[in-house]
Amino acid sequence: STPKPSSAASDVYKRQELLKAGGNYRYFANLEKRIGKFPLATNHFEGGTREVTVWCSNDYLGMGQHPKIIEVMQEAVGRCGVGAGGTRNISGTNHDHLLLESEIADLHGKESALLFTSGYVSNWTTLATLGSKIADVVILSDANNHASMIEGIRQSRADKIIWSHNDVSDLDRKLAACGDRPKIVAFESVYSMDGDIAPISEILDVCEKYQALTYLDEVHAVGMYGKRGGGISEREGLAHRIDIIEGTLGKAFGCIGGYITGSTEICDFIRSFGSGFIFTTALPASIAAAARASISHLKVSNTERLGQRAKVARLRAGLDDAGIPHMENESHIVPVMIKDPVKTKMLADYLMEQFRIYVQPINYPTVAKGTERLRFTPSPLHTDADVDYLVSAMSNLWSQCALSRAVA
Repeated sequence: STPKPSSAASDVYKRQELLKAGGNYRYFANLEKRIGKFPLATNHFEGGTREVTVWCSNDYLGMGQHPKIIEVMQEAVGRCGVGAGGTRNISGTNHDHLLLESEIADLHGKESALLFTSGYVSNWTTLATLGSKIADVVILSDANNHASMIEGIRQSRADKIIWSHNDVSDLDRKLAACGDRPKIVAFESVYSMDGDIAPISEILDVCEKYQALTYLDEVHAVGMYGKRGGGISEREGLAHRIDIIEGTLGKAFGCIGGYITGSTEICDFIRSFGSGFIFTTALPASIAAAARASISHLKVSNTERLGQRAKVARLRAGLDDAGIPHMENESHIVPVMIKDPVKTKMLADYLMEQFRIYVQPINYPTVAKGTERLRFTPSPLHTDADVDYLVSAMSNLWSQCALSRAVA
């Protein structure tokens, strides 16, 4: 006889079915990217393939396909091989890692930097380590912080206080209530889903008033803002006032990995006590070499940033002309709010099937229920014709949705 599934397995199945019924099940697009064709990709689906234009990549500047970066990575593979061969402590530290950490520290004007395997791991490890090792510390977290920051704080078991999103007055009140305890304030520069930018200067004023350690996530800003791509903190001349700046190599720099940068003492503290750093295999040397080349290029080249901003402006203007509401912000992220998970998925499917446009529906738990959206991220490699075609497709579907609502 066939054994009955365990109660745990049955619960897993039921939860998956509920996700599908609610429109929140995650379907992955099967994409095959081609060098030199970004943002075009081949979409494999049951029954065939089709060429689609990708409109939701976090490779914001197309650096993942930049000929110079590819050449550097290929050279490093030929020189060092494929894998790192161990943790950083056990044979896994390659000279390229140290060169990259020096490049990152220079980017942010800091003494030191520390590499991680992803931005998620760098946030989780650093906040978990600080929260668990600093006696009686309290961590004040912005209400819209990324899941990696939330998880790190939770794992630390430190006392946590959530302050209202970008609300400096609320932060001031809550810091005052902490008294003389050690305090860490964790927040982001560019928030990835709404695309809004934190009032960093005002936040730092309050943190300095209460002698709080500051932790800034610049994941969606590094490479994108500032004269050399150091993020919002560089653009606004504030990096020197921030204790720890965290970033990623997997978005605007087009590679993979995460990092923190700050004083030598802080980076060494995380290197010595952070389990997410100590016990994981290091990034391959080829990744480190490619990331260093990307950072070095964007320190001196503004071409990619200016091209990207031009495409964002064209898309926003096109959506305005078509009467399609989109969330206003000062960043490169263009959210079109749908506010219903099933409709969001439906619109994304129509864009793919009818127009060969790929944008991933953003549903719960990535965003709160009732705030579901399509999140567009133009790149400098999208053409004007690409932008205009996207606006035309959105306008077509938007008018159909409006008509169906009117009939209903």
